[in-house]
Amino acid sequence: MRYLLLLFVMACLFSGCKSPEARPPVNIKSGSFIKESVERNKKLNKKERERIEKVIANFTDKTFMTSENGFWYHYNTKVDKTSKTPQFGDRVEYSYDVSNLNGQIIYSKEDIGNQVYYMDKEELFSGLREGLKLMKPTEEITFIFPSQKAYGYYGDDNKIGTNVPLICNVTLKTITQNND
Repeated sequence: MRYLLLLFVMACLFSGCKSPEARPPVNIKSGSFIKESVERNKKLNKKERERIEKVIANFTDKTFMTSENGFWYHYNTKVDKTSKTPQFGDRVEYSYDVSNLNGQIIYSKEDIGNQVYYMDKEELFSGLREGLKLMKPTEEITFIFPSQKAYGYYGDDNKIGTNVPLICNVTLKTITQNND
């Protein structure tokens, strides 16, 4: 019995003195995924840009401007320069429709109804959020958003799929200033 106890204590001492060794990684991360993703997105953006430019060329009666935020727009109804555009926290009421680059309506103004949005205080896809900042009350603008400015990779989980560029006709009805 003594020998067994002595053998057990010695085994514990020898195994306890050994320092743990670091396990080598199973997978080695290289950054190739990031590089591949960047290249894939560059190709997607180039392809979308070419499609959008073709669509704009078909609007022979309209002159589209390029936004510094990465989308194109045309004023259907423009208001004089004395009116103000919405600022942070302002309440805006607007309506809009959504169609694909082929002009097929995805959501009509009737489907969506009038919308209320507090500028930069609520969730809204980035293209529309930035587009509303350009508008004055009673203006109507046609926006063409590349997919990364619309619903991007995820879509809207309903009618808008993955990486779909959109055309939106937006009418800004009112702006109520934030008094905070």
